[in-house]
Amino acid sequence: MSAPPQLSVVGLGPGFAGWVTPEARALIEAASDLVGYAPYLARCPQRPGQLRHASDNRVELERARLALELAADGRRVAVVSGGDPGVFAMAAAVFEALEDGPPAWRALDIHVSPGVSAMQAAAARLGAPLGGDFCAISLSDNLKPWATIERRLRAAAEGDFVIALYNPASKTRRRQIFDAFALLRGLKSGDTPTAFARNVGRVDESLSVETLASANPGAADMSTLVLIGSSETRLIERPGGAPYVLTPRRARVSA
Repeated sequence: MSAPPQLSVVGLGPGFAGWVTPEARALIEAASDLVGYAPYLARCPQRPGQLRHASDNRVELERARLALELAADGRRVAVVSGGDPGVFAMAAAVFEALEDGPPAWRALDIHVSPGVSAMQAAAARLGAPLGGDFCAISLSDNLKPWATIERRLRAAAEGDFVIALYNPASKTRRRQIFDAFALLRGLKSGDTPTAFARNVGRVDESLSVETLASANPGAADMSTLVLIGSSETRLIERPGGAPYVLTPRRARVSA
């Protein structure tokens, strides 16, 4: 008896093979079809008979529709996504396509398999910067207006959250990260610990810990996760290595 049609949205983590969950590996292995951004598909082991449907980076909805069509045709489909598929990634695209698609798609068994997100991987390398309250904001204004991003940055700074900045800059979006830093420098202390984590979990991984005042926004690209601390975030210096970054669980009580 053949397996029922199924659509899985799978998180591959940031790049280190050891961070791919056993569930994600099993779903990829069991799929008849893999759908995803070409570099992510390249991270999946080849299996004889398994079909791969690679596409470019900025066609998320088209990719999601293809995956739903294949699943509706009786295929077992895995949509692969970097990091966690529910964080600025393919899970939202799949459900957006489902919402606007044919009613028959809603009968499909859709399963989202979580992965290690970029901010979790960066935090693990740095120490415990997400130990207190935090938020994640994408600086990409491809799908939302920059005014909305500015409003959210301001609210996060005024709320004293640790802020994880996703999609800080690309080849065609160089201004936004500078504008974000200019706004945050007007709202937060200049000595706020600020970290740039690039390609975490890969062979060319790089980490730097600076202050909000001294950090160079131009050092960020699409492979970089930027973490900006709260007023509680501090550094623990250690001999022979970079300091650990800590945001304690217990916040100081204002008078």
